[in-house]
Amino acid sequence: MQPEENAGRQQEMDEAIEVVLGQALRQRGWTLAVAESCTGGLLGHRITNVPGSSEYFLGGVVAYAYEAKERLLGVEHNTLYKHGAVSRETALEMARGARGAFGADVGLSVTGIAGPAGGLPEKPVGLTWVAVSIREGEWAENYLFEGDRHANKVQSAESAMGLLQKVLEEMT
Repeated sequence: MQPEENAGRQQEMDEAIEVVLGQALRQRGWTLAVAESCTGGLLGHRITNVPGSSEYFLGGVVAYAYEAKERLLGVEHNTLYKHGAVSRETALEMARGARGAFGADVGLSVTGIAGPAGGLPEKPVGLTWVAVSIREGEWAENYLFEGDRHANKVQSAESAMGLLQKVLEEMT
């Protein structure tokens, strides 16, 4: 790689949302844990791409199955069967569960329907819920993405980080 290309890639990385989040978490002295479903580890991957992320990132759980969400994250059985895996309620319980399991200051979760199958009229492919849990409160947002499985996973991870960035900015 040429020096100019390397410098361009470094500038791109410096501006990436995962870098901004890392700086904000480091400034507060906060730690982060994630709970992922539809992204299959992409969120944790993005966060750990940042040099020095071990200062604030404690770990993550990829809980795809209902049983994993219940056993590893403490999502209530009734929540899953009443609201489904892709719901505000489940996303919030996943974020809480990640925060508790790792003893983190911040829990961040993402759950959705990546596709191409699995959608229903009331929960179509591309529907994603993300949530943040901190001691001071909880936030959740939903999105409906259009694209193939890969695009939906990328957009879901980006949106989860976007919600956390928004929460951290509001707390400033």
